[in-house]
Amino acid sequence: MNALHPDDFLGRRVTWIDEGRHAERVVGASPAWRDVLKRATLVAATETTACLYGESGTGKEVVARYIHRTSPRRRGPFVAINCAALPEQLLESELFGFERGAFTGAHMAKPGQIERAAGGVLFLDEITEMTPAAQAKFLRVLQEREFLRLGGTRSIRANIRVVVATNRDLRDAVARGRFRADLYYRVNVFDIRIPPLRDRRADIPLLAASFLSEFGMASDSPPAELTPEAIDALRNYDWPGNVRELRNALERATILCEGGAIRAEDLSLSANAPQVVDSTDLEVIERQAIERVLREVDGNKARASRRLGISRMQLYTRLKKHGLDASA
Repeated sequence: MNALHPDDFLGRRVTWIDEGRHAERVVGASPAWRDVLKRATLVAATETTACLYGESGTGKEVVARYIHRTSPRRRGPFVAINCAALPEQLLESELFGFERGAFTGAHMAKPGQIERAAGGVLFLDEITEMTPAAQAKFLRVLQEREFLRLGGTRSIRANIRVVVATNRDLRDAVARGRFRADLYYRVNVFDIRIPPLRDRRADIPLLAASFLSEFGMASDSPPAELTPEAIDALRNYDWPGNVRELRNALERATILCEGGAIRAEDLSLSANAPQVVDSTDLEVIERQAIERVLREVDGNKARASRRLGISRMQLYTRLKKHGLDASA
């Protein structure tokens, strides 16, 4: 059978969101994805705080950018912060900014990301990783629309639209005392549930074609093609890493096929599938949970211990017990 070209799939099912180097494609025709875009379009016309729920790699920032670009604030900036990517001691200074002399090394005042987002949208990803102190201060931003820089005494107006995202259950985080209940009610005004890729399989060929076109443009060459067997392999895989994993698999396959048609074996999907053991053994379940969390946080032990609800020393003890990598 002949290989299939990306143009066979794209048609009119791709919407470009042009933000310079942050150009994004909102791709999909499945009912689940259309519902996401419908809800995003509805909330975009308002100033309401939106909360995006979804597994890692489902495209929460893509949806956040879609909300921004279809909102009255589209001419303003889009500023994104990953709350889990910054050390605890830096998150507040990055978010709120600081005055000269606020702490050792603060030789000059610096505006924070809230000020940079003035007139536009502030997107907070992985909001459950925000420290308790930062949660309290950000609550004031949402309630009073003002804030103080670290070390400051003058209130600054916060002219921003807020969109947040999480791959966790916020209500569970509140119940466990890891997230403020009052902040939860402020950020969870309008929720959008982004389905995992395994629940929108009809969109996989469209996404694949979009990524292959992107790779072709980046290398100034015709996009790679997919064999029918490769398309079947993409549709039948469960994609634990969602759209991000799909993109990575296709980028790797584009290199392996050396300009030819991408075959199923070029995708290396079976080798990448995580080994999940169906077990009631608590030791096995604990090991799987630790391995999964470590993958989600890219091996960051501090973040992993917070997500697991244990101390860092307890995590190292369990890593040693299960024979897992305990290197810092």
